[in-house]
Amino acid sequence: MKTIQSSIEVRQPVTTVYNQWTQFEEFPQFMEGVNKVRQLDDQRLHWETEIGLAEREFEAEITEQEPDKVIAWRAIGDTKHAGRVTFEPAGTEATRVNVEMAYDPEGFVEKAGDALGLIDKRVDGDLKRFKEMIESRGTESGAWRGEINESGPTTDLR
Repeated sequence: MKTIQSSIEVRQPVTTVYNQWTQFEEFPQFMEGVNKVRQLDDQRLHWETEIGLAEREFEAEITEQEPDKVIAWRAIGDTKHAGRVTFEPAGTEATRVNVEMAYDPEGFVEKAGDALGLIDKRVDGDLKRFKEMIESRGTESGAWRGEINESGPTTDLR
């Protein structure tokens, strides 16, 4: 599996940045190639994506979620994809967002894009667009403050 790591500093407090990241259905606003994300329940998401001409739909489950600290996921089924986003305070009014993703490119188009480093550039661009969105907005559009661990989701702690 291929691993990508990327980070960015966002000029918003960690709670604001984390809360916005929990709004999964808004990912297409800043993630290139993500056409739609539908939240099925507290722990499962349905993704519709495309890379070049390759379209893919898959479900993912959130495997770990701790408010203001981490969100981790893995694809369910044949798609080989997993990731982890961590949120670290960078002073009182800034947050460092760290993304680590592992995936297995499928088919010629995805393998060619991977060989050219397009996926790495896409993740970097997604983080820049997320930064621009949350900094210009100044506040999150929503939040889910529950936790998810190996025993499943807990109640939203707000």
